[in-house]
Amino acid sequence: MSRTVLARDPLDAIGDVADGATVMIGGFGPAGQPVDLVEALLEQGATGLVVVSNNAGNGEDPLARLIRDGRVARMVCSFPRQVDSWHFDAAYRSGAVELELVPQGNLAERIRAAGAGIGAFYTPTGYGTPLAEGKEHRRIDGVDHVLEYPIHADLALVRADRADGAGNLVYRKTARNFGPVMAAAARRTVAQVREVVPTGALDPEAVVTPGIYVDAVVEVAAPLPARTTEARA
Repeated sequence: MSRTVLARDPLDAIGDVADGATVMIGGFGPAGQPVDLVEALLEQGATGLVVVSNNAGNGEDPLARLIRDGRVARMVCSFPRQVDSWHFDAAYRSGAVELELVPQGNLAERIRAAGAGIGAFYTPTGYGTPLAEGKEHRRIDGVDHVLEYPIHADLALVRADRADGAGNLVYRKTARNFGPVMAAAARRTVAQVREVVPTGALDPEAVVTPGIYVDAVVEVAAPLPARTTEARA
């Protein structure tokens, strides 16, 4: 029997989120971001969050507003400062939010390692830069490497194209970038999807995230706009 819950709405889907939780948010900037789920996180009210994402919000999207409202204590991301990341920039400069900057490939691999049960791994990426300071180094086949550790999360919010009743997910284009690895790396995973189809209707060869990793699914046929072009608050 599937353990995946088909939620009534995004707020029901995310459930209780504790203060100080580590939350992974899928997407590559606005592309593939589970906008309705992050809006629900804003409404839910948890604070002191550690957010793991490819970037630190764009314009007035819900991730940016989480930072604006003082709900994020620490960002773990690859692209914190984009042309419209003014809320993160202000919060970081004021000391309101900490930053762990991680090269994008390392970010993806650290998340994947958490889901795969890998204790740590060596990578040459970042060696010889400030990002490697304080980390263990090792020379492998004549190349200097840095030891990196997995990133686990309490909650992963991902966006997929379709799900079935068992929580199996298929993605569309860019939404596939961080969604699958995040879904496997969190203690609880919630997926926002365009459509829920009957169990068995998805081609098993097309399933990217098996339902065993997915705790709740919410169907959002018309997602909220990312609102990245609004004027600054």
